[in-house]
Amino acid sequence: RVQQKLGFVYRYTTEGLELPLMHETRTGHTSLLTKEQWKKYILEVEFDHKACMAMLKAIVELGGEATCKKLSDIYGGTPQRYAGCTMNIGRRVKGYFNLPPCMDKDEERYFAMPFVGRSVIEEGTKYYSYRIRDELFEALNEIDLSEINPFVQDGEMEDDSSEMNYPKYSKEDFLTEVYMDEAQYETLSRLLKNKKNVILQGAPGVGKTFAAKRLAYSIMGVKDESRVEFIQFHQNYSYEDFVMGYKPEGEGFELKDGIFYRFCMKATSQQDKDFFFIIDEINRGNMSKIFGELLMLIERDYRGEKATLAYNGKSFSVPHNLYIIGMMNTADRSLAMIDYALRRRFSFFSMTPGFDTKGFKEYQTTINNTKLDSVIREVINLNKAIANDKSLGNGFCIGHSYFCGHNYSEDVSWVKEVIEYDIVPMLNEYWFDDQENVKKWSDILNGAFNG
Repeated sequence: RVQQKLGFVYRYTTEGLELPLMHETRTGHTSLLTKEQWKKYILEVEFDHKACMAMLKAIVELGGEATCKKLSDIYGGTPQRYAGCTMNIGRRVKGYFNLPPCMDKDEERYFAMPFVGRSVIEEGTKYYSYRIRDELFEALNEIDLSEINPFVQDGEMEDDSSEMNYPKYSKEDFLTEVYMDEAQYETLSRLLKNKKNVILQGAPGVGKTFAAKRLAYSIMGVKDESRVEFIQFHQNYSYEDFVMGYKPEGEGFELKDGIFYRFCMKATSQQDKDFFFIIDEINRGNMSKIFGELLMLIERDYRGEKATLAYNGKSFSVPHNLYIIGMMNTADRSLAMIDYALRRRFSFFSMTPGFDTKGFKEYQTTINNTKLDSVIREVINLNKAIANDKSLGNGFCIGHSYFCGHNYSEDVSWVKEVIEYDIVPMLNEYWFDDQENVKKWSDILNGAFNG
């Protein structure tokens, strides 16, 4: 799919995030950054950043593309060091050329300025691979890199991935982006800090996933993606995926570390920083089976305590500086109740539609459209009807995020699409045995838009 923003065309492919820096002109699409522009940027800006230049030279030596894991294995340093470099190069490029943001799923991807990213499989494990953009690759091949040592020296400072280089993110930033009042935020952040594990529960569209990452950023104080891991549970998700297990390798099987195990190891190696493991649809998996012996270790009082893992017989602990944020949809009737053994290890925080919050009202004011305002008023009334329905309740209310992400005041045709293709189908699910009620609210919402 293609998204055009501020005249720049971004492309999302099945292989990964590809945001070619192109500009639309009268004669077609032309490259935005030329080889000469990249050379000028490298010589004037990037040469002062030794760690990033070392990484660029290393990738050039490997043919123009590599994963952070491969760079770490060959040239030393941690994978996080190289991930930090990709983002910091992108951030400087964005500022130097005054480029618009590269967005993917509501997140700005700075690495997409100098690199094209895609997922690859190396030694049976999925990693993210960074390919240097063609014009930049050509520029680097014409620049004298002989004085740059791509190998990380013992004791070398990894300053390009340090926290000070990440964008600051505060409670105020959270309240601006997430439509939640300050008292709710204080409660939520306090619960997570004290309990270590929190589940955000709520109706569709209340912004659970959006809020989870930003909650992590606000507690860290910076938008450091290297300290946030995001996964989604499903019915076939297993202990072997999560913690450890044997996976096919060549003609046999090899013991592989799971994603949670690896993330715990990362957090353990940086005890002075907070790490956040986010699990979407947490109640869709068989959690007792997925967590296994870690069911005890994730509990606050057992953080740092060691237990013997089933597969390798080694001791393992969940560090104190790792926090788990889960999300679950209260309107999904097809899912069983969450396991009681796991329930007592999490605090549950209910998220509600934020139509009445200061942030959403400011967003409405920005759009400044009477049709949208009329529809929002009727959605609030609809939510009251849903909350008062004994077969539904607050957990089935319509969330505010259906109306977010739009900044255009003239064309609000998307509001009608939200009504017809999001809200009304949901009402058909809620009131499948009461079509008169569905028709009534469909007419009310469409009438508010057309009126």
